[in-house]
Formats: sequence, C-alpha cells, structure tokens
Amino acid sequence: MKTPSAARKRGPDPADAVPSEASPEPQARQAYRIIEEMIVTLELPPGSKISEISLSKLLGIGRTPIREALQRLSFEGTVRVVPRSGVFVSEIDLADQLGMLEVRRCIENVLAGRAARFATNTLRREFMEVAKAFDLAAQTREGADFIAADRDFNALVVKAANSKYATHAIGPIEAQTRRFWYLYFKEFGDVQQVSQLHARIARCIAKGDEPAARAASDALMDYVEQYTRKTLQVLGVS
Repeated sequence: MKTPSAARKRGPDPADAVPSEASPEPQARQAYRIIEEMIVTLELPPGSKISEISLSKLLGIGRTPIREALQRLSFEGTVRVVPRSGVFVSEIDLADQLGMLEVRRCIENVLAGRAARFATNTLRREFMEVAKAFDLAAQTREGADFIAADRDFNALVVKAANSKYATHAIGPIEAQTRRFWYLYFKEFGDVQQVSQLHARIARCIAKGDEPAARAASDALMDYVEQYTRKTLQVLGVS
C-alpha cells in the first residue's frame, strides 16, 4: 500500500471544516478524507482488500476512526463489506453512470437554487472568489486547479443551501462521480469548459439569481452527461 502523500499534504475538506481554527480535524473525518482520496486516485484500486490494522498504522489514526470512515464509505458505495471476508474497494459501475447523473441533475438543481436564495452576504463574497478560482483553472487548464476550486465550490453550495436531505442524497453520488472523473476526464473531458460552467453557477449564486443558478446547474449537467456518454461510447459500454 502506497503512502498517501498527496492526501496528507492537502488540507481538510472545506465541507468538513470545524468552527474553531484551533480545533483539530476530527479523526474519523480525517480518515474518511484520506482513504477516499486513496481510492479515487487508485492508490487503493477497485477490488483491493482494505485492512483496518494496516490503514491505522499507515495513517497514524486509531482503528475506531478508521472503522467509522469505512462505514461512511460503505454507505456511499465506495467500499463493500463482505461478511467473514473483509472490506473491499467497490468496482466502478460504468453502466450505471447515466442513471446516476439523472438523479444528480435534480439534486444539484435544488442545491444551486437554494444556495442562491439563502446564501449570506459573506457566502456570496466567497462564491465570487471561487468563481475567480474557476477562471484561473479555465486559463491554466490544469486539473489540479479545477479540483481545488471544485472542493471549495461544493462545500459552499452545501453550506449555503442548508438542506440536510439534499446534502445526504448528493454525498454518495458525488463520491462515485469523483472516481469516474479521475479515471476518464483527462482523456475525454475539457477542463476549460467545465471550469467556465462552474464559474457561471458560482456567480449566479453570488448575485442571488435563483432561476439563473438553476439554469447554470442544468447547463453543467448537460455537459457532464455529454462527456459521460462520449466516454461510455468509446469504452463500449451500452
């Protein structure tokens, strides 16, 4: 098992931020964040067996937080628990991607609309800053720049929308789409276009324009569906 150096260097996911800057990131969240990144980046490839003991030693985190993280990943479908056999990284269900996008489109639309409606002035300023980060990613066409902006954007949308039901529903879907994105986006996607589409949503939310935010969200989903269909066609998945 490789050392998750990238995961260690990256700061906490903004969505998991704690109220006090002096407070440490809860270990279960830290374990979840690192293990999920190891899975997404294929340090833990599909089908591989996960050892609580090995992860605990590797990450320097107790087995209880590791177990809690794996339970969350199991709920999201990223890992599967096989009785008397152990925990395994789930395979990526390529054929199910379009069905998942159909559901994602609806939830993302709700989140974007609610974020535009309920975002505070402080959050609106943060959305403008994220829009600028997406502008930079569109200029550099660097996947790393997009990923950093996308993490901030997703966290802000969830925070501004303030809908526990939509948040719980989108979590497992985003977990699966991140894996698909990492595997195939460099070959079939366009960082400039996807960054511009995200920037448009962020600016609509910042302006408090709910109809425009929903329309921009749908435009992004149109692109994601197009890229997904192209990917599946090339891969020969019907």
